[in-house]
Amino acid sequence: MHRSFLIFAMAFVALLAGALFYAARIPVQQAAPAAEQAANEVPDPQFISFTMKDLDGKDRQFSEWQGRPRMLNFWATWCAPCRREIPLLKAFQDEQAGDGILIMGIAVDFVEEVSAYAEQAAFNYPILVGQDDAMAVAESSGINFVAMPFTMFVARNGEYLGAYLGELHREHLDRIAGIFGNLDDGIIDNAMAAEALALL
Repeated sequence: MHRSFLIFAMAFVALLAGALFYAARIPVQQAAPAAEQAANEVPDPQFISFTMKDLDGKDRQFSEWQGRPRMLNFWATWCAPCRREIPLLKAFQDEQAGDGILIMGIAVDFVEEVSAYAEQAAFNYPILVGQDDAMAVAESSGINFVAMPFTMFVARNGEYLGAYLGELHREHLDRIAGIFGNLDDGIIDNAMAAEALALL
């Protein structure tokens, strides 16, 4: 009788251990596909939309320039690297005339200062002005407003593709033109363009 009880008890313990082992494995087996799915998920595209004033004090919507790839160049009159970029950006804008990349100067400055500077700079691309408004545009795209210049890249459909922090040089512009050219030709999509722009 004692032996039968011992055998029964051992069998019960073994059965209980097996049940606990199986139960412990279930969350792991279920979590693995969930983790794999999360890793493979593509972030939702982010689209740029804002309103800022131009040099005439008129409200301009970013959507007015929809249909062209755009570079939003954040600058200020007191920023030396920003001023160094301007002749290069003007030349690049001439090269991209027509349906190519449109540069948009986003001046984080006072409108009086920007208007005076614009008279001598003779910009050939749109200039929008606003301090808090400009910072809000950057922050809405996840950019910490730490220094200038910096440039945001936007696809023809308005999707935000990324940003370059720092002064742009000719080699950067050549690579940017190539990336957007490949995007227009269907060689790459927006996600691939964003990856390429992140490597500038």
